[in-house]
Amino acid sequence: MKLNKLILGLDQSSYQPVGDYLIHPDALESFLKLRELCANEGFDLCLTSSFRSFEAQKRIWNAKAQGKRALLDDQGNPIDFTKLNNREIVYAILRWSALPGMSRHHWGTDLDVYDKFSLPSPDYNIQLTPEEVAPEGIFGKLHLFLDKIIEENKSFGFYRPYKEDLGGVAPEKWHLSHHPTSSLLLEELNFDFFSEFINSQDPNDFELIDIVIEYAKEIYENYVINVHRDY
Repeated sequence: MKLNKLILGLDQSSYQPVGDYLIHPDALESFLKLRELCANEGFDLCLTSSFRSFEAQKRIWNAKAQGKRALLDDQGNPIDFTKLNNREIVYAILRWSALPGMSRHHWGTDLDVYDKFSLPSPDYNIQLTPEEVAPEGIFGKLHLFLDKIIEENKSFGFYRPYKEDLGGVAPEKWHLSHHPTSSLLLEELNFDFFSEFINSQDPNDFELIDIVIEYAKEIYENYVINVHRDY
C-alpha cells in the first residue's frame, strides 16, 4: 500500500494561506464565509491552528512522551508524569494530542478557532482549555453562536468532530472541521493503512511507538476514527 502523503501531513503543496496558517483549498471559501458571518455578529474569528505537518505533530508527541511538555487530565489540569507507566503516558497524550500521522490537522480541513475581540489583553496566551470555551468563559459567546449556526446547518459545512466525549479524544469545542472535505479523507483511514503506517516508524525517532503498535486496534478505534460524523 502506498501511504497517502496528504493524510499523513507530508504534503502541504496544495494548501492555501490565511494569514500565517494554511487551509485545504476545498475548505477555504467556506471558512472565509464563516468568518464573515461571525464578523456580522461582532466576533473576530481567528485561527490558532490549521494545517500541522507530520514533523510538527511528532515534536509535540515526543515532548509529551519524554515529560518535557505537560500531560493533562479531562479538566485540562496537569498530570504527574512520573507516576505513569508507558501505556498510561500514551493514552494521556492521545486524550488531547493526536498520534503523528493521524492528526486531522494534517488535512488542512480542521481548525482551532477563537474570538480575537474577546481577548482580555493583547498578550493573552490562548490555552485552548474547556474553561475558555465554556458559556461563561472568555470565548463562550463565540461558541454559543457557533453552536446555533451548526445546529441550524448555517455554518458552511463546518462542524465539531469532538463536540462530546466519545471515550477517546477529549471534547474540543474550539476544533472545527470542514465536513464535506474531512469526511472523504477519514474514509481513507482504514485499519490496514493505520497498521502499515505505525509499523513503518523508527522507534529511535518516534517515542513509545512500540506501545502504539501493541495496542494498535484499540488506539485506532478509540482515538483515530472515533469522532462525530454527523453534520
